[in-house]
Amino acid sequence: MSETVFQCLRVRERPDGSCSQAIEQRPLGALPDGAVTIRVEYSSLNYKDALSATGNRGVTREYPHTPGIDAAGIVETSESERFRPRDKVIVTGFDLGMDTDGGFSEYIRVPVDWVMPCPEKITLQDAMRYGTAGLTAGLCIRALVEGRVTPDRGPILVTGATGGVGSISVALLGHLGFQVLAVTGKDDQHPFLKAAGAHEVISREEFTGQRDRPLLKSKWAAAVDTVGGKALDVALRGCGEFGVVAACGMAGDIRLDTNVFPFILRGVRLDGMTSQNCPSEIREFIWTNLSTQWRPAALESLTNECSLAELPDRIESMLRAESVGRTVVRCAGA
Repeated sequence: MSETVFQCLRVRERPDGSCSQAIEQRPLGALPDGAVTIRVEYSSLNYKDALSATGNRGVTREYPHTPGIDAAGIVETSESERFRPRDKVIVTGFDLGMDTDGGFSEYIRVPVDWVMPCPEKITLQDAMRYGTAGLTAGLCIRALVEGRVTPDRGPILVTGATGGVGSISVALLGHLGFQVLAVTGKDDQHPFLKAAGAHEVISREEFTGQRDRPLLKSKWAAAVDTVGGKALDVALRGCGEFGVVAACGMAGDIRLDTNVFPFILRGVRLDGMTSQNCPSEIREFIWTNLSTQWRPAALESLTNECSLAELPDRIESMLRAESVGRTVVRCAGA
């Protein structure tokens, strides 16, 4: 009996150090060791995937490699009693798509601790409409809730609002009754953000160009910052008393040049968000809420789809900062 062969997006390093991307066929036996083999229905494209697909050694050390930090699919085989064949499951984060072959593939094989059941109230496609971006946005919402930030406290700032985490954060916050102040560098996407749930949209230039005082007038009760650098500094300086700033991105800059006034005069709290190795109990809390009371009506409109073969173009678009919202990747029958 012949071994199952599957398709995946394979990234290979050229002699000059650059990388090529192509759809390749591989045997199932080429997958890494792991207790659970999953037939992937959908994945999603994240900024970390784009970096991995273009040879960023801070994400992926060895090539050839299959990127994709997200996957949703059906259990094919399982060595663990926690999962059975035909179970619908999600894998996000951990080492998937970094140095372990990832979700841009018809099959993955992973450790059982990386796998969680897909909530009953959402489809596998919906799970990847959220993906790591949705999980991260959910962690930001959780931080605001724990900080007792309520809609009556004032607007919530979201930077990098047209990106994956940003657009889902806008939708979640709008759905939960918050007035959302969305910041974007894409002037033509204001209607997209209004439809997603933003109350007001301002340009990146207007936002980051505010006077460089140690404190700004209190303009928002809390913030979700997906950009870092100058944007995070302004988010902190303009935050109101006892506000929470959830930081989860670095597209603008990995450095933060700010001062202590927001912390010691207004009691602002800066919370760092990471979903990669998020504990299972927190993941389950976030996914349960994303599939029920937090689920926004705008979720589907925030996403577009592509096939594995179309991924290289989508990756280039993301690296040029041209992408908007979430990209769901169809993997089954690629």
